[in-house]
Amino acid sequence: MNRWMEIAYNEATNGMLSNEGGPFGAVIVKDDEIIASAHNEVIKTNDPTAHAEVNAIREASKKLGSFDLSGCVIYTTCYPCPMCLGAIYWARISKIYYGATEDDAARGGFDDKHFHGMLRGENKQLDIEQIEHEKSASLFDIWLEKDDRKPY
Repeated sequence: MNRWMEIAYNEATNGMLSNEGGPFGAVIVKDDEIIASAHNEVIKTNDPTAHAEVNAIREASKKLGSFDLSGCVIYTTCYPCPMCLGAIYWARISKIYYGATEDDAARGGFDDKHFHGMLRGENKQLDIEQIEHEKSASLFDIWLEKDDRKPY
C-alpha cells in the first residue's frame, strides 16, 4: 500500500473505531514530508464540517502558517465530498490521491454521491433565493478600497 495512503487509512480506522466519525482519513504531504494527517471527527465535535480533508487542511495551514497550501498533495481514503473539494481548491492543493469512490461512500450510508448529483442539477432540494444584492455587493467595493487587504 502507498505509504501516505496507509497513514490516511490508519487515521480513518482509528477515528471510526473510536466513534469520532465516519471511515475517512486524509494526509497532506509536501516535499515528501507529512504536513498533517487527520480523520473525520463529525461525531466527536458535532461539527458537520469536521471531515478528514478539512481537518487536515486546518492542521496543515496552522503548521505552515499559511492559507495557501500550493505544492502540497492530499491523500484521502475516499473521493472528496463537494465541501472538501471546495476546501482543497481554496487551499490551492495541487493534487488529490483518493481510494474509495462516492459509490462506496453511498454503500456506507453517506450522502457524498447525492450531494455531487445536486451540484450537477440532479435532486435539487435546496431553496436558494437572492435578496439584498446591492448592499451585499457593495462589500466588494469596500474590500477593493482597503489598502491593507490580503488577497487569497
